[in-house]
Amino acid sequence: MPSSSALPVVLVAGMHAEARRATVERLLLSVPGSIALHHDLSPTDDGKVHRSLRDAVGPVSHDDIARVNGCACCAVREDLVPALGLLADARAHTLAVVELWDAVEPQAMAETIAAHAGDTLRLANVITAVDPALVLPCLANGDDLLDVGLGLTAADQRTVADTWARQVEYPQVLALAPGGEADAEDRALLRQLHPLAVQLPNDSAELARAAFADFDVEAAADA
Repeated sequence: MPSSSALPVVLVAGMHAEARRATVERLLLSVPGSIALHHDLSPTDDGKVHRSLRDAVGPVSHDDIARVNGCACCAVREDLVPALGLLADARAHTLAVVELWDAVEPQAMAETIAAHAGDTLRLANVITAVDPALVLPCLANGDDLLDVGLGLTAADQRTVADTWARQVEYPQVLALAPGGEADAEDRALLRQLHPLAVQLPNDSAELARAAFADFDVEAAADA
């Protein structure tokens, strides 16, 4: 059971990169003492994964870590808890925001953090950032992730549509990008995909409060 002094961790997932980054920035600006951790899994010639830390002011640090057996996501899973543990040990932050890369599904990362929750870390929430105008294009996109440069391994057989749907169906909160391009049908389709999720504008004050909830990985998996 996480202690009251454990560092809260919120995951922010989603293929809609602009909406995801805006959500992370809002959390950093809204929660004093917060810090964001991001692993960039874009393909590289050197086989490295780029890890960065930033706060509301700007970049804090940049490091490279090796992929594990050619698997970028495996490298993240092995690095995520130790990296968060260092932040917790520093006792300098009120919230750790983990910005997941485009094609990373939040369930595996959430379960990894929850499995190590205790005196230093607790999984506070999982948020997927969504641009409502891109709901239908994503659901209709049957392209393989590898074909669009989003595969996590050379054997990644997932499609854009399946991966994005799992990103939306798992979390408790959907952070919606504002804008007039989405219509009522887009929003209705999003509600149909995950009727139990709380939908919040990604520039709302409620987003910061949602980041400090308690996420139940077993209930999320069952759903």
